[in-house]
Parts: sequence; C-alpha cells; structure tokens
Amino acid sequence: MTEHAAVGLPHLQAAKRQYDWKKLLILLAGFGLFLAIYFMPAWPDAIDPAGKTFHLSPQGKAAIALFLMAGIWWVFEVIPIGVTAIAIGMFQSLFLIRPAKDAFRDFMDPSVMFIFGSIVIGLAFTKSGLTRRIAYKMLAVAGENTNMILLGCLVVTAALAHLMAHTAVAATMFPILLAIYALYGEGDKQTRFGKSLFIGMAYAAGAGSIITFLGAARGPAAAGMYKEFTGNEIGFFELTSYMFVIGWIMVFAIWLYLIVFMKAEKKTIPGLRDTVKRLSAGLGPMTLHEKIVLAVVFGVVVLMTLRGFSPFLQQIDRAALMLLSTLLFFIIGILTVKDLEEIPWNIILLFSGAMSIGFCLWQTGAAEWMAVQWLGLLQEAHWFTFVMGIAAFVLIMTNFIMNVAAIAIVLPVALVIAKYMGVAPEVVMYASLVTAGMPFLLLIGAAPNAIAYDSKQFSTGEFFKHGIPMSLVLLVVLGLAVTLLWPLLGMPILVR
Repeated sequence: MTEHAAVGLPHLQAAKRQYDWKKLLILLAGFGLFLAIYFMPAWPDAIDPAGKTFHLSPQGKAAIALFLMAGIWWVFEVIPIGVTAIAIGMFQSLFLIRPAKDAFRDFMDPSVMFIFGSIVIGLAFTKSGLTRRIAYKMLAVAGENTNMILLGCLVVTAALAHLMAHTAVAATMFPILLAIYALYGEGDKQTRFGKSLFIGMAYAAGAGSIITFLGAARGPAAAGMYKEFTGNEIGFFELTSYMFVIGWIMVFAIWLYLIVFMKAEKKTIPGLRDTVKRLSAGLGPMTLHEKIVLAVVFGVVVLMTLRGFSPFLQQIDRAALMLLSTLLFFIIGILTVKDLEEIPWNIILLFSGAMSIGFCLWQTGAAEWMAVQWLGLLQEAHWFTFVMGIAAFVLIMTNFIMNVAAIAIVLPVALVIAKYMGVAPEVVMYASLVTAGMPFLLLIGAAPNAIAYDSKQFSTGEFFKHGIPMSLVLLVVLGLAVTLLWPLLGMPILVR
C-alpha cells in the first residue's frame, strides 16, 4: 500500500463511522411508503353531500404517495431540503405522475419568483447598511432584557405584515435579526435565544398577515370564492375587524411559548445599550444607497397596496412588481452579480418543490379527493366540530402546499356542505383563513418559515416539534373566536 493510500484510508474509515445510518433508514422508509401506495389497488371514490362522485386516478394516488414521502424527507431532513424538492420533480417524471415539462415548470412559478425578489430586498438592506441601522434603533427601544428584545422583534414583524406580504416582511426582518443576534455574543452557535428569535419571526409573520388583505394573497383569493358562492363582498376593514384580535392574541401567545420553552440563556445582554449607542453613532448619517433602497422598497410596497384597489394593477402579477425592485437594485448598482452568490438557493429550491407538489395534487385531482373525503366525515357532525374540522384540514394542507391552493381546494367544498348543515358561510371562510395563515409545522408551509431556517439556528425537526403545540394553541384560540368573540362582533354563526 502506498503512503498516499495509507494516509487516505483513515479518512475513509472516519467517513464511514460518521455516516448517518438513521437518516438513510428514514429516507428508505419514505421511499418504501411511496412505492407501497403507488402499487396499491385503486382507492374508493369520494362522494360529496350533493351526490357528486370524485374518482381518484392512478396519477392522483401517486401524487398522494409523493406528497407523504416528501413530507417525511422534509421533516427529518434526510437530505438537503432543496434536494428533496428536486426529487419531487424527478419522481413525477420517472413514475409518470405528470410530464416533466409540467413538473419542472412549477419550479419557476410566479410565487417562487416573488420569494426570490423578497430575499433580494433583504440582501439590499444588508448591503446598503440599512439592516444594522434598523437593528440598532430597535434595540435602543427594546433595551437589554432578552425577553423584551424578542417581543419587540415579534411585534415589528407582525405589524409590518399588516402592510406588506409576509414573505417580504420575513426577508426584510431576517438580516435585521441576524444583526441583533450578533450582539448576543455567541457567534454562529445555536442557542435557545437564536431559535426563539428566528422561529418567532416566522410565526409572527403568519399571525400578522391574517389581519389585512395586504399580508398575503390567500385573503383576496378566499374573498373572491366567498363572493362567488354567496354574492356578498368582504370589505377591507371587515376582515380586519374579525381578524385583528386573533392575530395579536397569537403574537403574544407565540411570545409566551418561546420565553417558556425556549428560554434565553441570558436574561439580559449587559452593556447592550452603550454598545448599540456607540455602534449607531459610528454609522453616521444615512447614506445615498440607504435612501435609494428605502425609496425603491417603499415604491414597491405602495404599488402592491394599490394593486388591491386598482383594476389595472390587478392585471399585473405581484411577482412582477416585486422583481421590479430586484431590477432597480442591479441597474443602480446597489447589488452586483457577485451578490447573487449570497442568495439561499436551498430555500428557493424548497419552495420550487413545494409549488410543484401542490400543483401536482391539484391537477391530478388528489387534493380535491382528499378534501371531499375529509369533509364528508364531518357532514353529520355538530356545527362546531364541522367548522373546526374544516380549519384543521386547512391547517394540515397549508403545511404542505401553498395556502392559496389549500383555500381553493377546501373552501368551495366546505361552503357547499355548510349550506346543508345550516352553518353561516362567513364563519367557514374566516376559520379557514386563520389556519391557512399560520402553518407552524413545516418549512414549506410558508416562505417566512423557510427564510428563518436559513439562520441555521434550528433543524426542520425542531421546527416541527415546536409547531405541534403552537398549532394546538391556534386551534384553541380559533375555537374561542368561533364560540365567543366573533358572535360578539356580530358575525353570524348559524343560519335558520
């Protein structure tokens, strides 16, 4: 054996010892589940209350199998989350679920490009220096207590999500939180404070986004379906009147959960006020680049706000408006081609795969079949069980597919069944919107979840673990709203 080979052998042996066999077993278990469902005999049809039959095609059954396999791989992170996304497109083609042209076209869906544009805004904030300036201003207000710093970050995140898409809010807040965490004094090390800061940001972005039509596309989509089924409009401030209290109860519930179960290692950050004062003074007056970035982002936010009221702007996809900022940043010189290397492509791929599996479930009819099967179980239930069952199903679905798709799949069927059960359509729509906005379990449930993951402060398993109790808290809060809060605010619950 040569000296070179002898030197290399210990490295190979070390690599074998370090190989994670547990992850391999989970990967194979997920693949085995896919194959088991794929080769199963045909599943029975689903039948809605009107007697309409929904047949599950072999492609639809295969889509459900792929949906479950991807979920297992994502939760346990058996391979990089972006690689699992690539596998979603590949499996659709290999197993003839959908043509490759369709499966991979979804990887460049406008929603994915919107996320890309949002992340570029965060990059521009960092490059221009705005990130540190805003972070220092926030810390000057929040003080040195870590619990108060966390609360301040959650409140700012939720408040911004009233005015702009929660994806853009998360991308904007992410570098600010990195700057805040740098002052915690633990470097890149994972800490409980770091976990609470970034997981909390993801959760708060969702909670804030349910309060207005500007927070996410799911609100206008649900209002459109509601009008189609009932003929009634949902007013801009009507949505806020019902959702405001729930959104903010959840923000403070998230904060309480985090300070109890992810209690920061340090109660305070001694000397933080003086440090922030010194660093803030060192920044000097706002630079031209900072002013340009603020002006561009403000302009895009205004355009996206006006889009909700202007018929002309409604014809333009929000992704195009978001990418306008990306184009301007490169034209003006705020960003260069070198900065593209800083884009978290693993996260972009994650959402590409999420869009692909979502459209796969939709186009093969699998999603509609699942919705009818689930809601069919509820048609003889008590009205409260029916409403909460719908909300729970939307909550599960929105953790796997785009929340607009989850609403589009579930709401039409739910509104039909509600009519037979004497349940008011308003309560069905609002309950669905609440849970669609807060997918606390999986990274693919919402862009803020995936953006927070890029902090490397938590694993997908940790996010899932903390998401279970928070999802239960969400359902409890929703249950109180349905039985107490919304009736007091004048929402009809039952129709006679």
